Amino acid sequence: MLAVDLGQSGSRIISGQTLINSTRGKLAGEPPLSSLRAVFESIEKLQADTVALSCTGFRGVVTDPQPFLAICNEFFGASKVAVMDDGLAGFIGALGGGNGVVLSIGGGVVSVGRNDTHFAHRDGLESTFGDEGGGFWLGKLGLTRALGIRQGRGNDQILLNTFKDQVLAYDALAIKNAVDAASLAIASAKTLLAAADAGSPTAIAIRNEGAALLAQTVIATWLGAGGSLGDAPEIAIQGGPSKNPAYVSAIQSNISRSLPHAKFVTARGDNLDGALWIANNMLSDADPLLRWASK
Repeated sequence: MLAVDLGQSGSRIISGQTLINSTRGKLAGEPPLSSLRAVFESIEKLQADTVALSCTGFRGVVTDPQPFLAICNEFFGASKVAVMDDGLAGFIGALGGGNGVVLSIGGGVVSVGRNDTHFAHRDGLESTFGDEGGGFWLGKLGLTRALGIRQGRGNDQILLNTFKDQVLAYDALAIKNAVDAASLAIASAKTLLAAADAGSPTAIAIRNEGAALLAQTVIATWLGAGGSLGDAPEIAIQGGPSKNPAYVSAIQSNISRSLPHAKFVTARGDNLDGALWIANNMLSDADPLLRWASK
């Protein structure tokens, strides 16, 4: 069996003891199938009968799995494929299928919750109209403000100094609003959180707004799964920006104001763990988040 986790900031593939990390992820505006082809063309030759695909970009509704089976057969000789929204894979990996909410923050944002037999999926709307509080959102706002301060539209020198390299990277872009610009925004998320840690008032305000928006996403997920504000769901927060303790603390504080009994837990696993578990144990469709295809 082979599992793939396709994200906005990169991809990971695991097959037996082989783990491949790729900087090639789903580019802005690119369909998941095209992204997977680009990833598969860039890695070593692998073989697998069953492939589990955890993909960003479905926005909570997995499309026809047959084209995904075809590409996995082409590259890996696969005869079966499980195609799933990355939020479902993240949820299973982090909580093992228990009741609660898993908030996955990468370049984008997806939140999946379960309350007994009910599931809910929130955000995952992609960067133009969603993914609030995620890496693209953080980095774009931070770099936008740094560029404005450089022009004299503001006076936050901590932010401008912290974003020095990102500002130079922006200057070097041949086209300022294409795929490379979106990738720069995602890569700048870590810089925004570092600027907030360094005391930048602008960065702190952006971090706090992002935390409040992500808390709303988590709460909406739990209520959408049929939970109530008096419950004590397990909540796990994972992904690149969650490596910043201050950001996680701010998200948790905002959640606790509405869900005072929430139990914050460390994710037990990640999307790859969840994808493998799903492919071994959820052997039929779970529309709209999981669809199977076989030859």
